[in-house]
Amino acid sequence: MWFDRTMADNRGRADTSELAELVVVRHGQSAANVAFAAAEAAGRSWAGLKGPDSEVPLTDLGRQQAIALGHWLGALPADRFPEVAFCSPYLRARHTFELAAAAAERDNPRARVRRSLVDHRLRDRVMGELQMLTSRQIAERFPVEAERRRTTDEYVYRPPGGESFGDVAERLADWLADTRREHGGRRVLVVAHDAIVLMLRRLVEGLSWNDVRTVATGGLVANTSVTRWTTVDGVLTLAEYNATGHLPSAEGR
Repeated sequence: MWFDRTMADNRGRADTSELAELVVVRHGQSAANVAFAAAEAAGRSWAGLKGPDSEVPLTDLGRQQAIALGHWLGALPADRFPEVAFCSPYLRARHTFELAAAAAERDNPRARVRRSLVDHRLRDRVMGELQMLTSRQIAERFPVEAERRRTTDEYVYRPPGGESFGDVAERLADWLADTRREHGGRRVLVVAHDAIVLMLRRLVEGLSWNDVRTVATGGLVANTSVTRWTTVDGVLTLAEYNATGHLPSAEGR
């Protein structure tokens, strides 16, 4: 298994090189994805989950999606396979990463990333006091906050003790700068969350918040979908977004 949480020495690599390719994948379907959708649809207060957001596991479908991602990775030609992999510290992302890695290596023993790391800057958006609460629970427990949330632009809104999307973009900017400096010229894989995918689009492509809203109106970032940029004339350029062709069906995404 290539899930190594330490970074190899990268001294001597050019600091100004762009990444050769950046592939970002959302985690597989999680228990929260299912439970919160069901609770919101039924108007229930409680989604039925306990524990912190960081420890939410994958569903059976999520595990199948992660394995399908691994089959896709294992089938990539050698000059497309990731050289460096990063993962969110959250359980659902780490498990997606581990299942995909194992499936890729089973399919192709040479499909092994040389370096892999967990990076806390790739965590999901932190919701603070609203963590793991349905909209009905928020309205019941924090009515003033619920109204503030309703009347504030979603990309500006910062929950008590949590993060706005701008905060997420700020920590990702640090990660991206470090990754470019330490892994310039390499192909990089990231397994993380929908907020990470959207904010990386903002950073890599220089999107305005209105551009981000336009992207978001096209639909949710699907579980285990692939978003990929390749370097063209020295600039990371979007090659595909929210691609799910590697998945066997659209069920539960």
